[in-house]
Amino acid sequence: MYVCIVMGRILAIDYGTKRTGIAVTDPLQIIANSLTTVRSCDLITFLKDYFAKEQVDHVVIGMPTTLRNEPSENAKYVKIFEKQFQKEFPQMPISEIDERFTSTLAHQAMLAGGMKKKDRQNKEVVDSISATIILQSYMERR
Repeated sequence: MYVCIVMGRILAIDYGTKRTGIAVTDPLQIIANSLTTVRSCDLITFLKDYFAKEQVDHVVIGMPTTLRNEPSENAKYVKIFEKQFQKEFPQMPISEIDERFTSTLAHQAMLAGGMKKKDRQNKEVVDSISATIILQSYMERR
């Protein structure tokens, strides 16, 4: 006899004032994958559509911090988005995770993966890889 466990995905958000990187797990919450990058002004609409199609159990939001473990200048924009998110999706559990150095790690991953210079300069790719790093970090800490 097999037991089928239905789990939802975990979705990670690397919020930026212009673009937002998004990553998700597989339905068994084992592997973190880059999903896409969307314009931040379209993010809530994108999430509504995605949540209608896919079961998501948890959302992780990258919180920008300084080397002194204090919120960075961009943290206020992330907090504004987080409040909007909670208003739109009040039942969705969310967690914040330190996103320090994710862009640097994303660039290192692209170099290690042999991406061409032109592709490494694409900020949308960097944002989606950063979201994947945020998600992987969250999964490792669980």
